[in-house]
Amino acid sequence: MARRFLVIGLGRFGRGLVQNLLRYGVEVLVLDRDEEVVQQISAEVDDAVCADGTDETAISELSPADFSCAVVAIGSGSIEGSILATALLQKLGAPRIVARAASELHGRVLTAIGAHEVVNPEAEMGAALSRRLAVPNVLEHLELAAGTALAEIAVPPSLTGKTTGGVKRRYGVSLVAIRRGEQVLAVVSDREKLHHGDILVVLGPDEGIEKLAGQG
Repeated sequence: MARRFLVIGLGRFGRGLVQNLLRYGVEVLVLDRDEEVVQQISAEVDDAVCADGTDETAISELSPADFSCAVVAIGSGSIEGSILATALLQKLGAPRIVARAASELHGRVLTAIGAHEVVNPEAEMGAALSRRLAVPNVLEHLELAAGTALAEIAVPPSLTGKTTGGVKRRYGVSLVAIRRGEQVLAVVSDREKLHHGDILVVLGPDEGIEKLAGQG
């Protein structure tokens, strides 16, 4: 069965989400109350509806229960609207609801009324940017649980020539793999020496990852 997505709200975040979903060849239906914005995107999506996301009749006619996922992408300018749209989707049987939050409190409210997942793109972008600025050697960072992450780290100059075993013991991280040019070393001996230009894929506590990346 083809995956179908309903996106409510076509601000910058909503439009960006739609563009990226379309790259995966999935079916996308969008809804926004701004007729001009709806017209602009109508040729790119499977269906585009001009209506208010808090209008129960309009939402009901879309049959939210028939979609794989419904996304409430309404921006911070209408927190009440995002809450009402989320509540309507829950009431009308949407199997999965992802809602955009403007704050931690907003996110807790959205979860309480039925959102299965809450995202705060501004907060996530701020966290990612601050990490890149403060610890530039961390190329990618994926939080797996509170305080634990999987990260890609460019080997700091001070660690060139050091053994992987020494690095793991010193920083309390697990080494998943090493990217060395076009080669990926997936099974790495503790005696392997780090080279200039190596990219380490490590798993461990945030503190250890930040200390490792901060060397040099």
